Amino acid sequence: MSLLPKSPKARRRLYVVLAVAPVLALAAGLSLWAMRDSVAFFFTPSEVTAEKAPAGRHVRLGGLVETGSVAKKGDGSVSFSVTDNQASTPVVFHGDLPDLFREGQGIVAEGVFRPDRVFEAKQVLAKHDETYMPREVAEKLKARGEWRPEAGAPPPVPRT
Repeated sequence: MSLLPKSPKARRRLYVVLAVAPVLALAAGLSLWAMRDSVAFFFTPSEVTAEKAPAGRHVRLGGLVETGSVAKKGDGSVSFSVTDNQASTPVVFHGDLPDLFREGQGIVAEGVFRPDRVFEAKQVLAKHDETYMPREVAEKLKARGEWRPEAGAPPPVPRT
């Protein structure tokens, strides 16, 4: 008893499926492997651990710029701390900061952690008006119920 269908038409279809399936699986695997470096996970300072965000892994760090932590250096870099009112993380950024960057401002920084656990930002994004807060930051703060009293109700979370 043979496992192949008796009909030549059905046998031909089976051969096509058996030939195409590995090619599609290989293409899907290569696509996922190529995209692994473009994925950036979002963390708040209280969620950052060496296990979740190891040194050298590209991540996003979001929260509020800690008051009194911004220091500009002579080499064009800026160091500051990002906080979520539970923990704070030191950040170093080389380049021009957004015009709306200031202390107490909600930001999202993209970059990597150095081995000394200082976040080296490649890009810093600041909110664009008084009601906007980055979606990830708003959801994390809303989940914990930590809104600044002067801000009033939570801002609307933009849907993408």
